[in-house]
Amino acid sequence: MAPASKTKAAKTSESIASRLSLVVKSGKYTLGYKSALKQMRNGKAKLVLIAGNCPPLRKSELEYYAMLSKTSVHHFNGTNVALGTAAGKLFRVGVMTITDPGDSDLLSFAEGNTA
Repeated sequence: MAPASKTKAAKTSESIASRLSLVVKSGKYTLGYKSALKQMRNGKAKLVLIAGNCPPLRKSELEYYAMLSKTSVHHFNGTNVALGTAAGKLFRVGVMTITDPGDSDLLSFAEGNTA
């Protein structure tokens, strides 16, 4: 019997998670809604990751701020628990902002993935 192949979404989320771990080790990031708004207002944010179960009003507000600050947005397929785990934290993370990707190619991957 052939091994079950993973769906494209599962492979993408694993790829994002592996790139996120590299950003956590070598780059700069902030966690949370308020700090994401601050980073976008200051123009320091490069990428905003939003968890899949983020409330719609909060999600649209983040997208609006990102559009004004010309920041790219990636909608993480997993929940806030999965995003926290991918970031290497033991708590839930609804919004994660990448200011410096470090050694990771997460910015180019996320932009290519959304297009």
